[in-house]
Amino acid sequence: MRKLFEFIRSVYVVVLFVVLEAVSISYYARSSYYTQARLLSRSNQVVGSVHGLFAGIGHYFTLGRENRMLLARVTQLEERLAQYEEAATAERLDGYMQDIGESKYRFATASVVANTVNRTRNLITLNRGHRDGIVEEMAVLSPDGAMAGYVVACTERYSVAMSVLNTSFRASGKLADSEYYGSIYWDGLDPDVVVLGELSKYADPQPGQEVVTTGFSQYFPADVLIGWVESASLNETRTAYTARVRLAAGMSRLGEVVLVGNRDLFEIRDLQQSEQVEQHTRP
Repeated sequence: MRKLFEFIRSVYVVVLFVVLEAVSISYYARSSYYTQARLLSRSNQVVGSVHGLFAGIGHYFTLGRENRMLLARVTQLEERLAQYEEAATAERLDGYMQDIGESKYRFATASVVANTVNRTRNLITLNRGHRDGIVEEMAVLSPDGAMAGYVVACTERYSVAMSVLNTSFRASGKLADSEYYGSIYWDGLDPDVVVLGELSKYADPQPGQEVVTTGFSQYFPADVLIGWVESASLNETRTAYTARVRLAAGMSRLGEVVLVGNRDLFEIRDLQQSEQVEQHTRP
């Protein structure tokens, strides 16, 4: 007991200092709305830095796997380029590319700073923002080109995407090599499986069949891989199928992502919301 008292006597000054500092900071934080806002801003910066530090450590240990994925992707692109070169002479190919002009889509890459998969409304935080050319509603794809989500908010240096594992997520998908399409959403049950609903009763989806995007969505280009049919069943009225689709993107392992932006998106949206169009949709 005597040693305990001696220990307390030796450290009580430090403990008292820490307690007084905590009380002072608490009083300062409550003194005005301005100080509350300043402290909240500082705390957000600290949290962001900590997330970034741990994300960097995690990325370091996954570099081998990501390099293998990138190498496989480069190999696929090299094979496709070789096919183009065999199909046409360089002069014809150059002429074709000039006729095409600028691509409808633009691409960027980003690292995942934070990502959740165990909630009903999961989000992905990325280390790219407005200053890097990232804007809201850009598609987010895994490194091998599979659907992962889309951007919903941006600051100058960061952006947040709605994960495909979010019960508010919606996109259109179809069975590959067919015209049967439906709505892609997550039911909040399995983080590796999404649902393809409202699929025609004539579609007859089969296990293992590939599911891709339709291109109808404002976020995703056509034929982006979503996953593969795991099971399917007709609804009670036997008028439509509901298929469970195993995701191609490993959502719990996302380290790097590809962002895709539709250059025509805002022009199309402005047109759809114009007075000329609205006057034809009013009751």
